[in-house]
Amino acid sequence: MLLDSITKAVSIDAPVAKVFGFLADARNWPKWAIVNVKSIAPGDAEWWRMETPVGSAKLRIRPVAEYGILDHDFDAPDASWTVPARVVPNGSGCEFLITFYRPPHFTREFFEQQIALVDKELAQLKALMETA
Repeated sequence: MLLDSITKAVSIDAPVAKVFGFLADARNWPKWAIVNVKSIAPGDAEWWRMETPVGSAKLRIRPVAEYGILDHDFDAPDASWTVPARVVPNGSGCEFLITFYRPPHFTREFFEQQIALVDKELAQLKALMETA
C-alpha cells in the first residue's frame, strides 16, 4: 500500500555546500522552519529537543554531504516519522526537495493544510540563503 505523500521543492540561488551546511545544523532550524520549529536545543546523542506549535518533540538529522542527503526523523508523543530531504545542484545554485508522508492519524485534508504551511518555510529558507 502506498502512503499519501507530497514533495515540495524550492530553487535557491546559493551554492549547494552553503545550503547543505545550513540545513544540516539543527541550530538553524528555528531560523527557517518558522512555522514548525519554535526553538531547539541539544538532546541525547544525535537527537535535538525542539518546541513546536503543539508541544515538545525530538529531531534527528542524518546528513550525508556527498549525496546531498538531509533525511531527518521527527519524534513526538503522538507521532513519529522520517522525512526524506535533498539538496541537489542546479547550475551555480541548488534545489532543496523535501517529501512528507501522511501519518495514518491525519486526515488527507488536515495533512494538506499542514503541508501548505511549508511553503512559508521554504520561502524563508530561500530568503535567508540568497541574502546571507
